[in-house]
Amino acid sequence: MFIKEYAVIHLLANLLTFYPHEFLKTAFYVVVEHIPKPDFAGLREIGLSDFIDMDVAGITYKNTYYILPHVARNLRVHFHELAHVVQWRELGAHAFIMRYINEIQTCGYNDAPLEIMAYALDAHFTSNGNKFNISDYITQQF
Repeated sequence: MFIKEYAVIHLLANLLTFYPHEFLKTAFYVVVEHIPKPDFAGLREIGLSDFIDMDVAGITYKNTYYILPHVARNLRVHFHELAHVVQWRELGAHAFIMRYINEIQTCGYNDAPLEIMAYALDAHFTSNGNKFNISDYITQQF
């Protein structure tokens, strides 16, 4: 139990240098054995098969992200998914989903602007970049 509590405290302490405490109190994560992804025929018909079938370590829906056990202590994954929590919050659920689908269809996952933003921010974090409020930064980008 102590190790788990220490891991949570360590995670929170690192993330607080970039994400406001009030924001982190409203963002949640769940460790799961399988990443929950929608798999509807209609999504495959509009060209999202590669995304649906892609192996990922995490996925975000609104203010909650789901991660696999082997990355539960990986701060970069948490940082990345928290960037998506901010994106969901700022755009709203419908607008986020529509934009994300459009970006995956037109640019592909690796070149989707929402993903590029999240990957750039998590790279900044892991390179010990200057501390700044990620929530404010993402809000200004929209």
